[in-house]
Amino acid sequence: MSNKILSVEKIRELMKAGTLIEYGSDLLFSFGEYAQEALKITMELNTKYNPTEKVRELFSKLTASKIDESCFIIPPFHTEFGKNTKIGKNVFINSCCRFQDNGGIEIGDKTMIGPNVTIVTVNHEINPETRINAIPKPVKIGKNVWIGAGCTILPGVIIGENSIIGAGSVVTKDVPANIVVAGNPAKLIKKIK
Repeated sequence: MSNKILSVEKIRELMKAGTLIEYGSDLLFSFGEYAQEALKITMELNTKYNPTEKVRELFSKLTASKIDESCFIIPPFHTEFGKNTKIGKNVFINSCCRFQDNGGIEIGDKTMIGPNVTIVTVNHEINPETRINAIPKPVKIGKNVWIGAGCTILPGVIIGENSIIGAGSVVTKDVPANIVVAGNPAKLIKKIK
């Protein structure tokens, strides 16, 4: 079988359209190839001291987009693709985060992400015969969001601006703007005035 590597732009286009990631496809093969590049970059990011400017430079390379100088990221950081993550301005990402961004992750300005946060953007089919295929669903995080330590954000979730996700929460559904949620699954705690 001869697979071809798709461009980052083509992959982003397919993921935005919700294209199924089928076993044996050029799309899956491409993710595998880009994963090797992501591993090289994250190894450089995670295994030695890098000043803040170098961390942003490596993140720009990892995401194939310019990371604003107002952003502050603390390694280690893990991803197997990286090139489908968009990070706004004045974003803070604490240590030991894992962004599984194949389906797309968008992080709004002034968002704070605590340590050990996992963001997942693909799921699998229930049917055992086709379960090996992956279904992409992007995660969108609005402006001024605070995601506490150890949270997990599941595929397809949209978090509204100014909201807070309590530490250790598992977010399975959209979170409206201006509220605090917490728990597993995350539930409304209070509204932000």
